[in-house]
Amino acid sequence: MEVYYTGVIIAVSTFLIIGIFHPIVMKTEYYTGTRYWWVFLVAGIICIGAAFLVANVLFSAILGVVGASSLWSIGELFEQRQRCEKGWFPKNPKRIGTGYYRDEKK
Repeated sequence: MEVYYTGVIIAVSTFLIIGIFHPIVMKTEYYTGTRYWWVFLVAGIICIGAAFLVANVLFSAILGVVGASSLWSIGELFEQRQRCEKGWFPKNPKRIGTGYYRDEKK
């Protein structure tokens, strides 16, 4: 009986990639706001495009997961801003009073 580890490696990689993207989104919103959402878009398109071109199933799947996580992070970046406005996460003190957060009085 042969044992294949590809599925388990993909599952663990997916879990780790998603776990890595959570703090990336939080730090990006805290330090730069939502202005760099396009970086996630470009990274996602490149990774998904590369996943189509890579013949190895393992690397293709991992590139696809990174690409999908990058694209998903665009929405999470804007939702993180709303979470900060609700008080669920800390606001960047340098950005308070600049009109970045919609819950502030102008």
